[in-house]
Amino acid sequence: MSSPIVVQVVVDKPLAQGFDYLWDQALLGVAPEVGHVVEVPFGRYSLIGVVIKVSAHSDFDVDKLKPVIQVAPLPPMDPAALRLMNFASQYYIHGLGETIIPTIPQMWKKAENWKKIPEKLESAKAKKKKEEPKLSEGYISETQLNDAQSQALDSLRIDHEKKEFRATLLQGQTGSGKTAVFLNWLSAILQEESAQALILVPEINLTPQLERRVRAYFPDKKMVVLHSGISEKKRGLAWHEASIGKAQIILGTRSAALTPIPSLRAIVVDEEHDPSYKQQDGIRYSARDLAVWRAHDLKIPILLSSATPSLETWMAANSGRYQYVRLDQRAQGAGMPTVHLINTRDPQNQFSPGDLEKPAATISLSKPLVLAMNKNLAAQKQSLLLINRRGYAPVLSCSACSWLSKCQQCSAYMVMHKAGALGRKAILNCHHCGLAKPIPSHCPDCGNADLKTLGQGTQKLEDAVEEVWPSARVLRVDTDSSRKSKGAEELFQEIHEGNVDIVVGTQMIAKGHDYQNIGLVAVLDADGRLFSQDFRAAERLFAQLVQVAGRAGRAGKDGEVGGDIYIETQFPEAAVFQYLMRHDVDGFLSHTASEREEAKLPPFSYQGLVHAEAKSLDKAIQFLSALKGRLKALGLINPGLRVYDPVPRSMVRVAGIERAQLVLEADDRRQLQDVLEAINLELRAHSQGRISKGDRIRWLIERDPISI
Repeated sequence: MSSPIVVQVVVDKPLAQGFDYLWDQALLGVAPEVGHVVEVPFGRYSLIGVVIKVSAHSDFDVDKLKPVIQVAPLPPMDPAALRLMNFASQYYIHGLGETIIPTIPQMWKKAENWKKIPEKLESAKAKKKKEEPKLSEGYISETQLNDAQSQALDSLRIDHEKKEFRATLLQGQTGSGKTAVFLNWLSAILQEESAQALILVPEINLTPQLERRVRAYFPDKKMVVLHSGISEKKRGLAWHEASIGKAQIILGTRSAALTPIPSLRAIVVDEEHDPSYKQQDGIRYSARDLAVWRAHDLKIPILLSSATPSLETWMAANSGRYQYVRLDQRAQGAGMPTVHLINTRDPQNQFSPGDLEKPAATISLSKPLVLAMNKNLAAQKQSLLLINRRGYAPVLSCSACSWLSKCQQCSAYMVMHKAGALGRKAILNCHHCGLAKPIPSHCPDCGNADLKTLGQGTQKLEDAVEEVWPSARVLRVDTDSSRKSKGAEELFQEIHEGNVDIVVGTQMIAKGHDYQNIGLVAVLDADGRLFSQDFRAAERLFAQLVQVAGRAGRAGKDGEVGGDIYIETQFPEAAVFQYLMRHDVDGFLSHTASEREEAKLPPFSYQGLVHAEAKSLDKAIQFLSALKGRLKALGLINPGLRVYDPVPRSMVRVAGIERAQLVLEADDRRQLQDVLEAINLELRAHSQGRISKGDRIRWLIERDPISI
C-alpha cells in the first residue's frame, strides 16, 4: 500500500501554525506542490489556504486527517514570492496564513467559482482584443533628456547586465524629470522577452497619469494595474497575468509589492517617502521596505525615487549603502517657486474694515494671498489652494452652552458636510467610524437654535472663493468630490486641460501631478500639522510642502520664475518653513537627523508597538501593564531596550473601542526582534488567536510604526 500524501496548509486565521490535510491525487488530478492555492474543510466551514509543505508523514493520526477539497486553477505561487511572504510574516510578527491569503484577490478566493474561471479568462482575452487602445502621453526619448537626466541614466545603467542587488536613491527637485529617467532605465531592462518590472506608487490617484506615461514608453509591452480602486474581476485578472509571467509591467499601490512576479528584474518605488506605503491594518508592513528586501533576495536593482526622501533612505544613500543619483534642476530649466511666508499674527496681513482692496464678500484668506490670487488670475494662470480638511466645517458648536458635535463612538468631532457631498441633505459625519447624522435644528443640550460652524474645510473654502471671484472657474478636489460622477482622474483632467482657474483641495492635489499652468500655490492649514505628538510630523509636513510647492511653475522654460507658494502660518520662524524658503531638502534632513540622534529616535533606534483594544480604556492599560511586568520578570528589559509605560492612543476611542499602546525601543534591530517574538509567544499562550482568554482584549504587535 502506497504511503499517504500529507500537505500542510495555512489559512487566513490569527494562528501561528499550519494544518495537515490528505492529498488525493486521483481526485484532485494534480500532484501537490508548495504554493498551491486550495480549498480545505475547517471546522463547520471550508476555507481557502496555501500549501506550505508536502510530506508522507503527519504528527497526527493520518486516518483522522480531512482531505483537500479542490485546487484553484492557478500554478503554484513562485518560490520567491513565498520567501517574501515568509520574511514578512516573521519580521512583522504575523501568522503566515494571514500574511499570504489577503494578498490573493477576491476572485481567486471564491472556491465555488473556480470551475468557471477558465471561461472567464477566455472571455477576458476576447474582450481585450476588441478594446479600444489605451491613451498614452508624455514620452521623452533618451535623446531628449537634458544633460543632468542623461548623466543620471548613465549612473543607473552601470553594470546593469550584472545580476546583483543594488538599491539607488534618485533624488530630484520637483519637476526635474525623475519619471523620464526611470522609465528610460526600465526600457533597457525590459528588452529581455520574459523580464518583468514592478512600479509602486503611493496612491490610487497617481496611477492613471503614470499609466499613460508607461504606455507611451512601452506600447508593445503587456501592463497591468493593481490597486483597490478597480473591480474585483479586473484585479483578479491582472494579478493572474502578473503571477504567470504574462504581464511585463506591474503598476500598483502598496499591495502590489506582495504580488507573485516570477520573472521580476527591477523595482521602482516612486515617492518612496510617502507614509501611504505603510499598511495600517492587518499585517502592518511597509511596502517600500519589503520591496528592498525582495530586490535583495532576487539580486536585482531597485530604484527609490523622491524629491523629499525619507530620513532612513537619505541616510542610507549618504552612508554609501545605497547608490545616490541626483537631479538638482528642473527638466526644462525653470527656477523653483518663490516661497512667501505670511505671518497670520501680523495685523498688516489682514484686511481692515476700511481697506479699499478688501473683497466685498468675506473670506478667511490673508490680504497678501488675496492680492496675489488677483494678480495670478489676471495673468491667466491657475491657483491651487491646499487645505487638509474635507467637509464644510470641522466642528458644529452652540454659542450658548459650548456644545460641540462630538462623535458618540470616537474621540473625535463630527464634521459638517453640506448637501450634495455625501447625501441629499447636509449631514454630520465622523471621518473615523463613518457615523452619519442629520444636522440638528437646535442644540441637543440647551435647545438654542443658533448653531455655528468652527473652522473651515474644502467645501466652505470653495463657497467663499466662488463668492469673492464669481467669474473664476472653481473646482474642489477631495475624496468627497472624487466619489461622485466625476472620478479623481476626470477632475485632474479638468485641471490639465485648463478648464479651471482656482483649485481647492486636500493633499490629493499635492502629489506627483504634472500640472502645466499653476502659477500660485497656497497652503492654509500648515500649523495644524507642525506640532504633534508624532516625532515625524515635521518631516511629513516638509515633504508635503515641497510636493505641493512643486506643482507651481512646472512648464516654465530656462530662467523663468517657477511660480509662487504662499504659506499662512503663525510660526514663520519654524525650521520647516525656513528650510523650505531655501528649497534646502538636504539641510532640513541633516537638521532632522541631528535632532533624532540626540533624542535616540529612529533611525538611530528601532521601535515596536503592542496595541491593545478593549471596551474600557482601564482594561487595555492594565493588560499592557501586566505584559510589561512579565517582560521584567523574564529578564528581557535591559539597558539596550526601553519599554515605556502603556498610554492611550492619540485617537483613544474609534467605533466604541478604547485603544492603548505599549512602546518598545531598542538600540539594536535584532534585539527588538527577539523581544517582539518573545511577546508574541507569551501573549499567544494566553490567547485564542489574538484575543486574550480572560479579559477578551484584542492585541496586535507592530514593527517599525510610522505613527505613535
